[in-house]
Amino acid sequence: MLQLSTAIAGLVGGGAFALLGLCTLLTYRFVAVVNFTQASVGAFGAFAMVLLYEQGVPLVVAVLVGLVVGALAHGAIGLVMTRFFAAGKEEVKAAVTVVLFTALLGIGGMAFGAAHPHNFPDPFAHPAFTVAGVTVVWTVLIVCGLAVVFTVVPMVLLARTHTGLQLRALASRPGTAQLVGVAAPRLAAIVWMLTGAATALAMMVVAPSFQNDFNNLSLLITWAFAAALIGAFHSFWGTLLGGLGLGALQGLLSSFPSLSVYRGVLPLVVIVLVLVWHQRSARWDAAA
Repeated sequence: MLQLSTAIAGLVGGGAFALLGLCTLLTYRFVAVVNFTQASVGAFGAFAMVLLYEQGVPLVVAVLVGLVVGALAHGAIGLVMTRFFAAGKEEVKAAVTVVLFTALLGIGGMAFGAAHPHNFPDPFAHPAFTVAGVTVVWTVLIVCGLAVVFTVVPMVLLARTHTGLQLRALASRPGTAQLVGVAAPRLAAIVWMLTGAATALAMMVVAPSFQNDFNNLSLLITWAFAAALIGAFHSFWGTLLGGLGLGALQGLLSSFPSLSVYRGVLPLVVIVLVLVWHQRSARWDAAA
């Protein structure tokens, strides 16, 4: 029963990992960038919200401001990427976002305190129902519900709309897409801003469940990458299930004292294992 309880409790984190992984996947699928700054940008939006909330600003207004901050911060990064690195290789773009991630850690540390937690509001921490003696709080349902929305909506957008067709063209052949009339810079800017706002929203919802100083929230990017890699940086459903599975596994490990101290390295282990598996598959294909 203890294992079931901790696994269900871990779904709060799992939903967070899925949300962040899906936001990372969205940036990759829409603008072909493996983005290391995703979680830091979301943390900027979340901390802008909580600072206003702590000053007495109504929660709804603070949330809207946080979403705008996340959108503008991510839009600024997108402007750098599209203006100077649009034709660069994926590894070059990824390296640029690593540098920007390091810069954001420093800026965020100075602005919000690198290891200074804040009192994030948690309006969904009330019991929703009980299953087999385990109480499920609304936070689990909200986070997992958002993760499902972030999975289904992009899939429909990419598969069934003209905008989705333009986004696929933008991600695969940005130069060619612009030649045939796709407004590539404007479309890319919209994508960057929307994914920034989405990541900020995800961070606001899940921050109360984590050690919520700026650095720790920014480092959730490792969990996002692990979830996205489980989905092979292609599958929205795979990323969703990967994130939920990581959260449940993390919660399960917490019920074993000898293993709980290793929960922090779980995403790194998963990343290595997934990369090794894909490399092994590539070698089999080459041998065949």
